Amino acid sequence: MNKQTIFVDADSCPVKLEIVQIGKDSMIEVVFVASYAHMSTHPPEERWVYVDNEKEAADLYIQNHVSAGDIVVTQDIGLASMLLPKNVNVLSPKGMLYKEEDMDTALDLRFLSAKARRQGNYGKGPKPFSREDRLKFINTLTALLSKYEK
Repeated sequence: MNKQTIFVDADSCPVKLEIVQIGKDSMIEVVFVASYAHMSTHPPEERWVYVDNEKEAADLYIQNHVSAGDIVVTQDIGLASMLLPKNVNVLSPKGMLYKEEDMDTALDLRFLSAKARRQGNYGKGPKPFSREDRLKFINTLTALLSKYEK
């Protein structure tokens, strides 16, 4: 069995520091995937992979490098829907575990929202990222990892 890895769709992930700490505590490799447009310096112990600036480049990298049992942190419902059938655990930065049985509804809602935006109807957008979101993420990721340690 391959060693479990946490992949992070890192361009707009608000919980990078938490992931680094949890990865260290659990001795699990963390791979941050970001576009060259978001390139910056990072501590040498962090593994960053930079991909082209195309819209789906980070998603494609992650899809091509994950294995069953890995964990992916992303806000991208489309990416989540591609990974779940591969038995990859997919978690949002707000601590929500994506489930395969919820994907059809989530993708339909995403489509309807995009259609409304094309017609000029813009909603309020997502709620701001909160301290509670951060804590839920930490608790969910820690629980997920402890399930695999047993």
